[in-house]
Amino acid sequence: MRIRMALAALAVVALSAPTAWAQNLPLKAFFGHYQGNGIAESADSLYFGVTMRDMDVVIEPSGQGFIVAWTTVIRQGGDPNNPDVRRKGTEIEFLKTANPLLFRSGTSRDPMDGGQLAWARIKKNTLHVYLMAIDENGVYSVQSYARTLTGEGMELVFGRITDGQPIR
Repeated sequence: MRIRMALAALAVVALSAPTAWAQNLPLKAFFGHYQGNGIAESADSLYFGVTMRDMDVVIEPSGQGFIVAWTTVIRQGGDPNNPDVRRKGTEIEFLKTANPLLFRSGTSRDPMDGGQLAWARIKKNTLHVYLMAIDENGVYSVQSYARTLTGEGMELVFGRITDGQPIR
């Protein structure tokens, strides 16, 4: 009898999860510390290979918005048993707007003056972060980070478009 009740409860939770994720999650659902690793690949990966990356992301409340800070450790080149290691880190504070699912960066600067424009939005169970820059020749680049909450934590999909061409 206990097993049936547990299975029934599990079925209710399993069936209600997609319904909950069909709606936009509140910002606080994304707060936490996430760690993992993955493989970076692009259209050229067939010719140039892939790289392993370790990722660490912290999303926490800040005033009327939130801070997202991430570090990526990239292992690429060098001896396969002792690859070259690079570490890249970014921290951005996002502020609320009139739309509760849209956030602006308090540190954005004009991309035409060498700055970077950053914004974030929530769609269902995904926090999207965008970074846009324009180089001295007018070529634009947009990086996108889609951080999706899953039953096991968070999944990251990174993309970059430069002058209309997908790079990753």
